Amino acid sequence: MPALFGVDRVRKSLMGKKVVVLLLIPALALIFIFLILPGLWVLKIGMTNETLTGAKARNPDFVGFENYAKVLSDRFFYNALRVTLLFVLGSAIVGQAGLGLSLALLTYRKRKLRSFVQSVVILAWIIPEVVVAYLWIAFLDKDYGTLNMLLSVLGLRKVNWFYEYPLPTIITFNIWRGTAYSMLLFSAALETIPPSYLETADVIGVSAWRKFKDIIFPNIKSYILTDLILITLWTFNVFTPYLLTGGGPSFRTELLSIYIYRTAFRYFKLGYGASIATIALLINFALAMFYLSLSRRKKA
Repeated sequence: MPALFGVDRVRKSLMGKKVVVLLLIPALALIFIFLILPGLWVLKIGMTNETLTGAKARNPDFVGFENYAKVLSDRFFYNALRVTLLFVLGSAIVGQAGLGLSLALLTYRKRKLRSFVQSVVILAWIIPEVVVAYLWIAFLDKDYGTLNMLLSVLGLRKVNWFYEYPLPTIITFNIWRGTAYSMLLFSAALETIPPSYLETADVIGVSAWRKFKDIIFPNIKSYILTDLILITLWTFNVFTPYLLTGGGPSFRTELLSIYIYRTAFRYFKLGYGASIATIALLINFALAMFYLSLSRRKKA
């Protein structure tokens, strides 16, 4: 009888695994169709000299890793990579994550205030990107922008924001645009902390910093890491700043995504643009692996 029970247990375990595999097949099929196949297609094009127009658009030549060698010696690529890393650092890691966490903490256990603030930040998040971009252009216009009109009323000089401070401008724009996700995630994370922890800390007179350091942060650090993974990858690939600056002036806001677009669809170098996109994909993969390794270390 014990042997029969053992066989039955093994059979149920195998059946359960088969059910799990069957349930995963549709998701894996979608990932293969929409992620893996396009990635392989881009990798293939990156090894050719294909263009959007001309003779090479119809009959491209296979050039192997020649495009990748050119990219690694291209100063415009390194400029775009530097600008992108600064943009990600300022906009996502410091800006969105930091501001989102601050807003979540300030509105924690204040339901009416939290509802109001969440409504405002979500509104900035759900408005179409093109609309948001033109609203910011109207807000920051050198001659008739709302901000410069306010500065002139105060007796201060008007500033050409897109020329004098192009990178801080698009960083600020992206922080304003994307803070909602971080705030919502951290607000939900704070709700998982047992209220008795903070109530006990209040009774014994613990400072706000000690409450954050010893109670709040240890309970939400996994959520912080999840937020950093997602917003880093999203921000690394964002294209919306192109609507504000077009990558200028003098390539000072040319993100990697804008550089790929300019190379492939304005200069018609499709193969070369695909090789840049492949390198960007590998950088994204490396960033994801870095964050996941941090997550595993913390669990260990």
